[in-house]
Amino acid sequence: MTFETIIARRQGPALELTLNRPESRNAMSLAMVAELQQALAQAEQTVGSDDAVRVVVLRGAAGHFCSGGDLKDMAAARMRAMQGGADGTDPIAEVNARFGHLCAAFANSPLAIVALLEGTVMGGGFGLACVADVAIATETASFRLPETSLGVVPAQIAPFLVERLGYSQAKRLAVTGGRLDAAAALRIGLVHQQVDSGQLQAALEAVLADILACGPGALAATKALMAKARLQAPASLIDEAAAVFSRAAQGPEAMEGMGAFLQKRKPNWVPG
Repeated sequence: MTFETIIARRQGPALELTLNRPESRNAMSLAMVAELQQALAQAEQTVGSDDAVRVVVLRGAAGHFCSGGDLKDMAAARMRAMQGGADGTDPIAEVNARFGHLCAAFANSPLAIVALLEGTVMGGGFGLACVADVAIATETASFRLPETSLGVVPAQIAPFLVERLGYSQAKRLAVTGGRLDAAAALRIGLVHQQVDSGQLQAALEAVLADILACGPGALAATKALMAKARLQAPASLIDEAAAVFSRAAQGPEAMEGMGAFLQKRKPNWVPG
């Protein structure tokens, strides 16, 4: 896969996507949003094949993750809004919604999503950190939710922020223009691990090994069930969860996993 604003690098079952606009600390342009969605969609199309992508790793180039949305795109949208559109659409809302769809795509992916967070993690970058299944930050990471201090609203980030941190912490960050270092982000659960910069690759490799030890089908089904569980009472999911379990237990992945356990070997989905 060749792109203009991101670098896609395949390493076995892992696909590493690097936000690559270092001149703007990897500000997220509309082109980058589209390319990230395209890369994710292409990775998801491999599911079930012998050469499937199973993990997507998000990181930024040149020591920064992402400085938020590209102000040039917003300025262009504002100009179109001032000029008025014959079709009655709202150009600013459209630009904002496109980032929301990106976050939702990564949040709902059947693939495992890992974010490596260094340097600036701001605005839209903050949102991507919230939707990652595993977020690892280095001591250089500096988190900022600046929207309210700029007189705007973290509209697409807010739902994912509440989901990740809970209502109280999310509201606190929103009303204070949230500033967090890596240690504070770890304390409130925004990230799952903090490591020194020199240990980031080793930490990634350890997490990838853990993820790849899980059956890919079981992982996807578990993510989907948990996504429902956060919005529904546990009792309402008993029958559905039982059906999900039954399908998995009778499938080839469970047969292989149980057989491997009894034979004291690794399942065939674990990379050699």
